Amino acid sequence: MEQQPTGELMTRTLAMPADANPFGDIFGGWVMSQMDLAGGICAGTRAGGRVVTVAVKSMSFIQPVQVGDLLCVYTRILKLGRTSMEIHIEAWAKRRRNRDFDRVTEANFTFVALDEMGRPTPVPTGDVDNNRI
Repeated sequence: MEQQPTGELMTRTLAMPADANPFGDIFGGWVMSQMDLAGGICAGTRAGGRVVTVAVKSMSFIQPVQVGDLLCVYTRILKLGRTSMEIHIEAWAKRRRNRDFDRVTEANFTFVALDEMGRPTPVPTGDVDNNRI
C-alpha cells in the first residue's frame, strides 16, 4: 500500500543547484530549514503571532532530494502546551524524473509562542484538528 502525507500542505519549493553538493543531492540542512519554515508558518498561525523553534526530535533522512525535485512540506499539530506546541512535519519529494512522490524525512518540532518583548506567551486554546484555528 502506498503511503500518503499526513497533515496540511504548508509549503512547496523547488530544489535548486545552489542547495546541492556536486552530485546533485540536496543538503540535509536545506531540507530541515524548509521544514522549520513550514512549521513556523503553522505554529505562527495557530499562536496568532511570533513563534520560535526550541527543539527537533529524531530526524532521519529516508531518501535523498535531488536538484529539480519539488519539496512539499506537510504539518500537523500534535500537542498544545500553555506556551508551546509540538508539530509533526513531513517532507515529501515530487520527483521530476519519474513523477514519484516519496517521503524523504519527518520529525516533531517544538515551537514556543512569544510576546512583543520576546517572552513566552500563552497559545490560544481551541481545536487542534489539522491546523484549523
